[in-house]
Amino acid sequence: LAAARLGRVAAARAAAKRSVSSCAPALSPWAHLPMGPPDPILGLSEAFQKDTDAKKINLGVGAYRGDDSKPYVLPSVREAERRVLLKEYNKEYAGIVGVKEFNDLAVKFAYGEGSDVYDRLATVQSLSGTGACRVVGQLLARFGWSSIYLPNPTWGNHIPIMADAGLEVKKYRYYKPETCGLDFEGLCEDVEV
Repeated sequence: LAAARLGRVAAARAAAKRSVSSCAPALSPWAHLPMGPPDPILGLSEAFQKDTDAKKINLGVGAYRGDDSKPYVLPSVREAERRVLLKEYNKEYAGIVGVKEFNDLAVKFAYGEGSDVYDRLATVQSLSGTGACRVVGQLLARFGWSSIYLPNPTWGNHIPIMADAGLEVKKYRYYKPETCGLDFEGLCEDVEV
């Protein structure tokens, strides 16, 4: 009797295990989400990793590389890291717009010391370039913008980021291959109202 009961318990456990494992993907809150399209730029890095040619050279994104094909950290970057560590910053929460000193220095770097644009700027520190695109896209959509112009060409992720924020993406020309310079006429035609 005890053996039969143990057999039934084991069979019930096995059936329950099969039932749970067969529906496990459906239990995941992520199971219904489709895979996004591959990033063509990151795809270059993936293709590079898979390539077995000993003479391959990675001309993709992300880092300078040494003769060993490993990322090479510039001495200036190492020095900047050292200086940051020596400052022993307090790691305080930066607040909603970031670190004011960083923002002020970024504006001076971008526009020059004493520029006349300071009083027309709002500066926010963001988590990354992609993160900044998403935040500004969402901000614009929330406060009434319905479209945004992006340069053509642009990074592959910029168009879906803005579209996902609810903006219609329009493109403008800016690069002229014949001159390796600005396509000023094309830019003006594309953004003419």
